[in-house]
Amino acid sequence: MSSEIIHVLGAGLVGPLMAIYLARKGFQVNLLERRPDMRQTGVSGGRSINLAITARGWKSLEEVGLKEAVSAISIPMKGRMVHDIEGNTSLQPYSQNPGEVIYAASRGLLNIMLLNEAEKYPNIRVVFDRRCTSFDPDKNRLTLQDETGEHTEEIETKTVIAADGAWSAVRKEMLARVENFNYSQSFLDYGYKELVIPPDAQGQFQMEPHALHIWPRKRYMMIALPNTEGSFTVTLFYPYEGKDSFAQLRTREAVAEFFNQVFPDAVPLMPTLQEDFFANPTGALVTVKCSPWHIDGKSLLIGDAAHAIVPFFAQGMNSGFEDCAMLNSLITDSHPDWGTVFDTFTRLRKPNADAIADMAVENFIEMRDSVTDPHFLLKKQVGFELEKRWPGKFIPRYSMVVFRPDIPYADAKQRGSLQDDILEQLCADITSPEEVDWALAERLLLGAEPVPV
Repeated sequence: MSSEIIHVLGAGLVGPLMAIYLARKGFQVNLLERRPDMRQTGVSGGRSINLAITARGWKSLEEVGLKEAVSAISIPMKGRMVHDIEGNTSLQPYSQNPGEVIYAASRGLLNIMLLNEAEKYPNIRVVFDRRCTSFDPDKNRLTLQDETGEHTEEIETKTVIAADGAWSAVRKEMLARVENFNYSQSFLDYGYKELVIPPDAQGQFQMEPHALHIWPRKRYMMIALPNTEGSFTVTLFYPYEGKDSFAQLRTREAVAEFFNQVFPDAVPLMPTLQEDFFANPTGALVTVKCSPWHIDGKSLLIGDAAHAIVPFFAQGMNSGFEDCAMLNSLITDSHPDWGTVFDTFTRLRKPNADAIADMAVENFIEMRDSVTDPHFLLKKQVGFELEKRWPGKFIPRYSMVVFRPDIPYADAKQRGSLQDDILEQLCADITSPEEVDWALAERLLLGAEPVPV
């Protein structure tokens, strides 16, 4: 077992998984978390946006032997269950291929499972209530502080992997210290509010559990993901300001009137709607892009610390888990040269992180607006038919992102754009898939030069 100590900052989802990968390679790992241990204090509510695990996440979990255990706390979702204003529902499958589904999981349960697994390794030391306040790469020194601010300590370290989230302390230090450090953060003009649909009196689901429920309302939307104990975590995505906005929902009466008008079928399922609305905070939706992600071989940003994205393609956690898997493979190839490992990781990974960040914002528009648009639905049907007739030649963008971890995000974005152009040509003057000119489709597909799979 190596005597080299690696400090991993952040014990959310990505940090423990990275620590497990490193421990399996024989490194000594100190996993540092600013918050108290959630297994003792409980999981804080109101900001979770429940997770959807997709193929990229499953691949990483399988590599560390956790796929079966995580499967036991997750629920397969086969498509979007769209709720219209009258309360009618329709299922839009994610894929036409059997087995291609996404899985809902509780962020808290998954985090606890990862922490428990990490602590099984004798070479992982987990320390809670330790906030990183600064990192000095010249002196190889981390400064840590407890939550009270009364206790400060300095730790000597040669290698830091920062998985400390969208507001990363290490990234903040890099912004101050690294010449020509590129950094941007962009907020949507939308916040989110977490609510709940509890189980019924018999402890059963009140809606179809094997679907991601969505109430699209053009400028905004509400979604609901199932939990294993029979409830749904509900999230309202709504503008901060303006005519239809959180700014207008200041009273219990205003909240009741809004939900009864806009989500009438959901209201009877939400007995604590008003209490939850005012008890839970309004969260922000941010995209973070930066470069470089590392300082020589001394520190590296991964997960949200490097590339925070909005949650509308269900890839925030999955892309972070994919970071861990790629970094693990590069360590196998190039360690002990951490400089080469970190530089190669950044060079290969950043274009894909930028691509999924852009696609996640685009998918917000699709979810809140396009899923009820006849032209969008027609293109989706035609896309499925193209995939069936020319497998491998046409793969829907959603499938490339969610079900094909062998296709990098940047390639999925580029290929998806080319395919959308083809769909627009095929669907320009028709109203049903039966009207498609399949000879033209073949010429367009065979004449295109999609990114190789």
